[in-house]
Amino acid sequence: MMQIKKILWPTDLSENAAYALPYVTSLSEKYQAEVHLIFVVEDVHQFDHFYGDASLSFLKEFQQRIIRKGEEYLDRICARTLSGCPLYKKHVVVGDPAHEILEYIYEGKMDLVVMATHGHGKETHGGEMRHFPFGSVSEKVIRNSPAPVLAVNPDRKA
Repeated sequence: MMQIKKILWPTDLSENAAYALPYVTSLSEKYQAEVHLIFVVEDVHQFDHFYGDASLSFLKEFQQRIIRKGEEYLDRICARTLSGCPLYKKHVVVGDPAHEILEYIYEGKMDLVVMATHGHGKETHGGEMRHFPFGSVSEKVIRNSPAPVLAVNPDRKA
């Protein structure tokens, strides 16, 4: 018998990522599972050459601003959408999104991952996908996750 006690919802805070939420809430209520939300902030220091001569203090403050916005967004999601869930935990981390999500799945012993197939990285041309049906982050997670992944395609709304 399948037991789902911990569900992970990775989000990049995009509208596409939010399409996975009805699945997260429904499954959480059905199985009385914890919901873990994770937002990964990419380390802006790796892009310092894009910002010209940006000072380290500027980059640090910019990074902190993104983290604060992510925490505020997750707080709003939890208050509005996850009130019916037995328990939810929010995590904002800095690093490579696919790596951090996979690490969280392993370390947190997640039973199920529910995520959109593409978020901010979706590339379109005239409304059609240009490259792959999955975003690079979701593809890496699907290929490497030790837990089952429910991939929600935001382009195929229920």
